[in-house]
Amino acid sequence: MPGEETPSRLRRLRPDELDADQRALYDEIVSGPRGKGPRLFALTDDAGGLEGPFNAMLLRPALGHALQALGAAIRYRGALPDRCREIAILAVAAVWDSAFERHAHEAVGRAAGLTDDELRALRDGDHDAFTDERERLVADTARALAGRGDLTDEEFTRARDVLGDDGVFELTTLVGYYATLALQLRVFRVAAPHEPAPRESAG
Repeated sequence: MPGEETPSRLRRLRPDELDADQRALYDEIVSGPRGKGPRLFALTDDAGGLEGPFNAMLLRPALGHALQALGAAIRYRGALPDRCREIAILAVAAVWDSAFERHAHEAVGRAAGLTDDELRALRDGDHDAFTDERERLVADTARALAGRGDLTDEEFTRARDVLGDDGVFELTTLVGYYATLALQLRVFRVAAPHEPAPRESAG
């Protein structure tokens, strides 16, 4: 039915019901770099449960530790400029139509200097809005990787010329990580705060 909400398939785990391994991961997430810096989107709800993809990571703490550590490395220790990183993440969010990634990283993107017009362009896949060659290249490359899972020889050469081999490695890692989160958010029907949970999609 139009307007009907799809409930989440995963119950929000509360801090007081976590076992020792889950609690160690919970503490790592909320007291790590995501929690120490300015919080541009909420990591927890009012009861302390983890928002977005982080709640699901508690299901398998050994994997959750590795996954959240990869995300922290991409966000806080990568070499891509902040604007480029957020452009790439939002290009992935657009391809996957991931409401939580869009919610969280539009806030981070604004803090990195992306304008409302640029954010709207990323939602629409209009990368001509970016006049900086590197930013447009990052958007185009991230969208190709998220949508097709590969680059043509021409696309790869262009990306290598602008970013170098190390930059292409970083960008492909970023796209793979945020596509993984988008997949998990979709499968568990996790909505962005104050938005209906995502419906099933063939895309």
